[in-house]
Amino acid sequence: MSAGCPPEAYAAALAGFEGMTLSRLAALLRHHDPVQAWAVALREQPATGLIAQVLAQRDVREAWRRSAAARRPEDVFARCQELGVQVLLPSSPRFPGLLSADRQPPPVLFAKGDLGVLEGRRVAVVGTRNATAAGREAARRLGLGLGAAGVHVVSGLARGVDGVVHRALLAAEGEGRPVGVVACGLDVVYPREHRDLWAAVANCGLLLSEMPPGIGPEPFRFPLRNRIIAALAEVVVVVESRERGGSLITAAEALDRSIPVMAVPGPPTNRAAAGTNSLLRDGAPPVLDAGDVLACLALEPERAAFETAELRARPRAEDRAVYDVLRHEPRTIDGVALASGRSLVDAAMSLARLEQAGWIGGADGWFECVGSPLR
Repeated sequence: MSAGCPPEAYAAALAGFEGMTLSRLAALLRHHDPVQAWAVALREQPATGLIAQVLAQRDVREAWRRSAAARRPEDVFARCQELGVQVLLPSSPRFPGLLSADRQPPPVLFAKGDLGVLEGRRVAVVGTRNATAAGREAARRLGLGLGAAGVHVVSGLARGVDGVVHRALLAAEGEGRPVGVVACGLDVVYPREHRDLWAAVANCGLLLSEMPPGIGPEPFRFPLRNRIIAALAEVVVVVESRERGGSLITAAEALDRSIPVMAVPGPPTNRAAAGTNSLLRDGAPPVLDAGDVLACLALEPERAAFETAELRARPRAEDRAVYDVLRHEPRTIDGVALASGRSLVDAAMSLARLEQAGWIGGADGWFECVGSPLR
C-alpha cells in the first residue's frame, strides 16, 4: 500500500482497473473502505460475496494485478490534482446530493468545474449523434432559449445533438450553464473535435465522469453514464432518436426515477425521429420551443426572455422560391423542382445552400423547413 495516500486515491485507482465493472466497484466500496478494498482486490485480505466469485477467475486476478502495478493510487491521484479534477466518494460532503440519493449512485465520481451548478434548475437535452438539420436546429434553439432563461443543460458531450445544445447554451446571453457527463477520463476528449467544447464546459460549468484520468471510452460505458444524466435532470428532453437510439436509454432511466420526459416531434418520414415520435405516442409532452420546457419546470418568464435571435444567413433571392414551396409540406427534389418551376440542377443547388444555412432539413430524400420561419 502507498503510505500517506487519501482514501480517494485508492478508489480512483480501483475505478480504472481492467475488468472493474460498476457492480464490482460498488460491491468493493460498499463493504470496505477504499484502502481495504484495494487490499481485497489484490487478495491481500479475504474477499466475500460477489468479489470472492470474481476473484475466483484467474483472468480477473491477473488483470487486477497488472492494473495495480500500472495505476498506483499515488500516481492516479497526482494526475487528478494536476488536471484540477476532484475525486469524490459518496461519503464526501461535496458529493452531489442528487447522485448520493439515487438508487444507483456512482461508487466514485470525478468532477472538474463548479459543483454548485447542480443547485440550479436543470434540464437534460439528449439526442442522436447523427442529427438531421432539423434536429440540430431544434437543439440549437433549445440551448439558446434555456440558457437565456437561466436553466442549466445536462448532456453527454457527444457528436450531434449533445454538442449543438451545449455550444448554443454557451453562446446564449443568460445564466444557464453546461453540465457534461462523459464515459471516459476527463483528460481523454471524445470525440476529439470537441476539445474546445470540453474546455469551455469545464471553465463555465461542470464536467463529470465515473472514470479516472487516462481511461478511454468503451461502448458499454455510454449506457451506464446515461443514468447519471437522467438523475441530474428535473426534465429530460429527447430531440431526435432512432427507434433503438441510446437517447431512449436516458429517457427510460428518467422514467424509472419519475423524472418527466419530453420529446421534439419529427416528420414520420424521418428515421432519426422514430424514437422521439414513439415517446410522443406513448404520452410524452411535445417540445416545440424552450417555452414548453420552461412551462414543465413551472418557469414561465416573458416570451422575450427566451426568444432567440436569428443567426442564420438570409437565403439568396433565387433560393427563396425553393424555400417557399417547402413552407407547408415536405417535398422530394422532384416535387420541389416541379412546384418552384426550377430545373432539377438548380433546385438541387438551392436545396444544398438552404440546408447548409440551416433553413431546411433533409431525410430519406424528403426536404422540409426547420426552425423559425423565414419572414
